[in-house]
Amino acid sequence: NSLAQALMERLFNWLVSQINAAIAVGDKDRRAGGLGIIGVLDIFGFEIFQVNSFEQFCINYTNEKLQQHFVQHTFKMEEALYEREGIAFEKIDFADNELVLSLIEQKPQGILSMLDEELRMP
Repeated sequence: NSLAQALMERLFNWLVSQINAAIAVGDKDRRAGGLGIIGVLDIFGFEIFQVNSFEQFCINYTNEKLQQHFVQHTFKMEEALYEREGIAFEKIDFADNELVLSLIEQKPQGILSMLDEELRMP
């Protein structure tokens, strides 16, 4: 376990150094406005506006799908694997947005299905 942890740490550090070298920005580039950074998008949750456009709805829906993908692969699949292999672990509480996605994409009563139907036969 310690060997695997040490290997993962070294691999991670190597990967970060490779990325840093690849996006390194010199003084000339900084003066020209180059940043050389990696940004991380916080993808969970709908914003609350007085009026929400369809474009913002689509952005929020996409963010929710990304969050669900992350939750599925980070938590649900790992928990299932641990349970199959009989590994003791402490369950992690996480927000599952499955109900929100069902409300949007469920057929035939989901928001997108109803919008599609309304466009075909107003």
